[in-house]
Amino acid sequence: MRVTRLHQFLIPSTETPTRRQVQFWLSLSLSFAVVYLFLGLQQAFSGEYVVQDDARQHVFWMRRFLDPALFPNDLIADYFQSTAPVGYAALYRLGAIVGIDPLLFNKLLPIALALVSTLYCFGVCLQLLPVPFAGFVAALLLNQNLWLHDDLVSGIARAFVFPIFLAFLYYLLRRALLPCLVTIALQGWFYPQLVFIMSGVLVLRLLRWNGGLRLVGDRQDYWLSGMGLAVAFAVMLPYAIETSPYAPVVTVAEAKTMAEFQEHGRTRLFVNSFWEFWFTEERTGAFLWVMPLCFLSIGLLPIVLRWRNAPADAKQLLQWEHRNPLPLAQKVRQVALLWQIATVSLAMFLAAHALLFTFYLPSRYTRYTFQMVTALTGAIVIAIVIDGILRWAQSGKSVQSGQPWLGRPAAGILAAAGLAIGLLLSPYLWEEFPMESYVVGDSPELYAFFAAQPQDSLIASLAREADNLPTFAQRSILTSREYSVPYHLGYYQQIYQRTDDLIRAQYSADLAEVQSFIQKYGVDFWLIDRRYLQRPDPNSAGETRITRWLQQFQPTTTEVTANLDRGATPVVRRLLNRCSAPGLGYRDQKHVVLSAACILQAKQRSA
Repeated sequence: MRVTRLHQFLIPSTETPTRRQVQFWLSLSLSFAVVYLFLGLQQAFSGEYVVQDDARQHVFWMRRFLDPALFPNDLIADYFQSTAPVGYAALYRLGAIVGIDPLLFNKLLPIALALVSTLYCFGVCLQLLPVPFAGFVAALLLNQNLWLHDDLVSGIARAFVFPIFLAFLYYLLRRALLPCLVTIALQGWFYPQLVFIMSGVLVLRLLRWNGGLRLVGDRQDYWLSGMGLAVAFAVMLPYAIETSPYAPVVTVAEAKTMAEFQEHGRTRLFVNSFWEFWFTEERTGAFLWVMPLCFLSIGLLPIVLRWRNAPADAKQLLQWEHRNPLPLAQKVRQVALLWQIATVSLAMFLAAHALLFTFYLPSRYTRYTFQMVTALTGAIVIAIVIDGILRWAQSGKSVQSGQPWLGRPAAGILAAAGLAIGLLLSPYLWEEFPMESYVVGDSPELYAFFAAQPQDSLIASLAREADNLPTFAQRSILTSREYSVPYHLGYYQQIYQRTDDLIRAQYSADLAEVQSFIQKYGVDFWLIDRRYLQRPDPNSAGETRITRWLQQFQPTTTEVTANLDRGATPVVRRLLNRCSAPGLGYRDQKHVVLSAACILQAKQRSA
């Protein structure tokens, strides 16, 4: 009886789920989403100087919405503002209009995005398999997949992929024309790369396999796909004809010669491992880690669905129904949509490889869709298998007594419980779950010092802390590793030249060269990391990411290192105490800030 009650609770025998069943499992789905949100966002609100890693690039400039005087004539702010999708920027502007700081808005957005994604994932699963328990499993797996990575929590453009794409699938399955068209337009305004996936799915939905590849005969499908493709074309046309002020985009031939794209480069792309390059690398690989049950479901779903199609012959049908171990598979419908998404995603992945940088990065066409598709396939497989286990547990009869075999119910309950425990605990097999991708600023006095300076101040620095200054101090920097993004050469060539000049100046023994650098760029302050005061490669004393970044600038880094080895003493080191004195600069145990005006006033002899 316990097995029967458990079976009815998880997978009711009714053909259509009741409203009460849907409400219960949907509420449970949203509850788990809230739990993961609580775990994942604790650090976000743990202090004043906390920011999501990628928000340092894509959100800092949005404080211009609150104060247009911020970041005047700032190359870095202007560049990242120019790359922001129109809908994404408009949403943050709307938040600023009602008085919400963009950085706070960035921390709040994942809450709404996660809940909406959960809601639509649950709804999509019910369209594929009308069992509310399966919808719960899909939503649970999706949230686990999302918190293994930092896409959703980033609150930037790519975070909107999940709620918008899942909404598109939901309305497409329901053939709701207007909402479906709205989701296509929204995707184009927030993350346009996924519009290619949507368009491909709309095309493939017009094809059916029925002893061969044939066109569908339903006019409604043609109308929906035709209108959807028209909206996709309209929303993508501006991207096709618009020319970036920071063009051209780097070519493959150019990228292969640039240290930035190599194994240890700032934007790692051309890795030496074949497996990593094609499958797991962040920018070029087809797959990112998803939950193990999700990964297994890709291979299990075709096997499970073998039991979906009943034979036409009545005699064979009786035997088939008696022997069918997975009868719930018969309820699965429209599952071809999952294969269509996977097919289009892989096709775009290969196209992006063939036309590298033209369609941006290859991984962007599979990493998001596979997180969603594997959650849905995983839910379908798990629900069908649990149903089969519980049916098996109820079906055994003892030959002697005619009573249910006592071992089967216990085994069935244990198997179902084990699967449920594995489902809940498997995320914690990873070293970091939920992933915390927040940067915690550990130099509040330094941020306060720069924030007190005029808004048009420009800071030159090779220090890691320079990455945080636009966000925490709201002041412009000349360059830094975080903002050295090499895709648009019109932008990156300027950043490269600035960094190259800064390396030469910071380790130069010639005061005239240092003063010329300050005048060329209009530098107001010079932030020095004490670990890099002596040389640009301080070995174990430095930070690997910064040291490797500086080594990209050749032959400059090698030349200045050779000069230092010959006994040259950099000007900034000789002026360290004088130009960082109270009232001019700033100093603490980690950093020294020199006044550029003080350096300009120095004489060759005294320096």
